[in-house]
Amino acid sequence: MKKRALLSVSNKQGLTDFAEQLHELDYELVSTGGTKRAIEEAGIPVLSISEVTDFPEIMDGRVKTLHPSVHGGLLAKRGNEDHMKQLDELDIQTIDLVAVNLYPFKETIAKEGVTEAAAIENIDIGGPTMLRAAAKSFEDVTVVVDPSDYGEVITGLRSGGMAYESRRKLSAKVFRHTANYDAMITGYFSDLTEEAYPETYSVTYEKVQSLRYGENPHQTASFYKKANTEGTSLADAEQLNGKELSYNNIQDANAALEVVLEFNQPAAVAVKHMNPCGVGVGDNLYDAYVKAYEGDPVSIFGGIVALNREVDEDTAAKLKEIFLEIIIAPSFSQEALDLLTTKKNLRLLKVDLKKSDRPAHKLTTVNGGLLVQDTDEGSLDSVELEVATEREPSEQELEDMKLGWKVVKHVKSNAIVVAKGDRTLGVGAGQMNRVGAAKIAFEQAGENAVGSIMASDAFFPMPDTVEAAAEAGVTAIIQPGGSKRDQDSVDACNKHGITMVFTRMRHFKH
Repeated sequence: MKKRALLSVSNKQGLTDFAEQLHELDYELVSTGGTKRAIEEAGIPVLSISEVTDFPEIMDGRVKTLHPSVHGGLLAKRGNEDHMKQLDELDIQTIDLVAVNLYPFKETIAKEGVTEAAAIENIDIGGPTMLRAAAKSFEDVTVVVDPSDYGEVITGLRSGGMAYESRRKLSAKVFRHTANYDAMITGYFSDLTEEAYPETYSVTYEKVQSLRYGENPHQTASFYKKANTEGTSLADAEQLNGKELSYNNIQDANAALEVVLEFNQPAAVAVKHMNPCGVGVGDNLYDAYVKAYEGDPVSIFGGIVALNREVDEDTAAKLKEIFLEIIIAPSFSQEALDLLTTKKNLRLLKVDLKKSDRPAHKLTTVNGGLLVQDTDEGSLDSVELEVATEREPSEQELEDMKLGWKVVKHVKSNAIVVAKGDRTLGVGAGQMNRVGAAKIAFEQAGENAVGSIMASDAFFPMPDTVEAAAEAGVTAIIQPGGSKRDQDSVDACNKHGITMVFTRMRHFKH
C-alpha cells in the first residue's frame, strides 16, 4: 500500500514542488479546497478529502477534515496491533505525512477596520487539530508546518526515511506554532472583552534574530518581536549602516526611544546604560542635539542618540564629531547618510516614530514568575499642578519643570534630573538614597545649576535634598509630594526662596 500525505495549506509557497517530489516518492496525495486546486493545476494526481472520508465538506468548509478516517489514520500507533486491526476493520488507511499551515488569523486582525466576524472566520479548527494529532504521533508521522522545511523533509525521505530526531524536531515546531496561534486568538478576545489581567496570561513572540551574546559574552541571547506589535518598535527598525545590534544595544536603544517619544517639538536624547544622560529640545534638530550634547558631553561618548526629526546634513556633521554606538531617527537625508556611513561601525536605525502608542502592558520576569502592569503613560497633561510654596513658579521655570518631569520618568530610581533652558544639565540615577542622586546630578551640572529646576521621581522623606538643591543654586522643584514630612521640605524651600510644585504622581522605575 502506498504511503499517504495530506496537504492543506494557506501559504502556497513551495507547495507544487513539494507535492511533485512526494508524488515521485510514490506518496498518494490527499488535499482540500484551494490546496487541491493548486496541485491539480500543476498536473499532479491528488485525492479530495471527501474521497477519503466518504463525506462531503459542509458548512462552507468549516467541517471537512474532522473525521475518523483522517484522525484515525493519524493517531493510530503503528506498533499497536489492536490499533492496526481497528484500522483494517474500519477500512481506514494510515496517513504518514501531514503538511498544514493555518488560516491567516494574525494577518486578518492586523488589517485596519477588521470586524469581529471576519476575525472569527479566520480561526482555524481542523488545521490545528490535524497538526496536533500528527505531532503527537511523530514516531510514525512526519508533520510539516513551515514551507522552509520542505527541502529538509524531501532530503530525509529520499535518504531512506525521516530520522526519529528529525520528526521529533518538526513535532516540537508544530506545538510552538499552534501555541503561538492560540495565544494570538487569546489576546484578541481578551482585548475585546477588556480582560487586562485574566486568570492565565498568554503572550507570544516571534524570533527576529539570534544575538552574538547577552548582557555579557558568557550569556546567550536572541531578540523576539511581539506578534502584531503596535507602536514604535526596534523590532521593525530598518538598519541603514553599522554592525549587528547587540543585546545591550537593543536595551539602550529602546530606552532612548521611550524618552524621545515624550516630545512633540524637535528633540534629541542621549542614553547610556538605559538612563538618559542628555536631553534637549529646540526650534530645530541641530539646536536640540547641541543642547543634549552639552547636557553631559562626557557620558554621551559611546552612547545612543535618538532624534524625532529627519537627520539633516548639519546635524549629521555634528553627530559625527564624537564616537556614538547608535543613531536612531525617523529618517536621514541623503547628505546625512553620506556623512555618517563613512563610520562603518556606526549603527543607523530608521524607526517609524509616527506610531507612538506604547504597549498597554509592561512585562518583567522574576524567578519563576511574571509581573504585568500598565505601561506608565502618566504625564502632566493628566494632573493639576499644586504649588506648595509661597513663591509661584515663573513661566520659564514651569517650562523647565515640564521638561525635567518628562525625563525623570525614564530615569532609574532613585532619580533626580536638573534642567534649564530646554536641556538637562545633570542626571542622578539608580541611587540608594535620594540626596545621593541629587548630589550626582548637581556635580554634573556644576555652575550651570544656578537658576535651574530639579525634578524628582518620588517625594522627599526629609528636607536634605532641598538643602542640597538650594546650595547648588536650584530655584524650582517639581516632585510628587505625599510624604508625612512634606511640610519640612516646603519650609526649606520657603527659607531659600525656591518654588516647589507637587504633581501627586510618582514615577518609580526599578
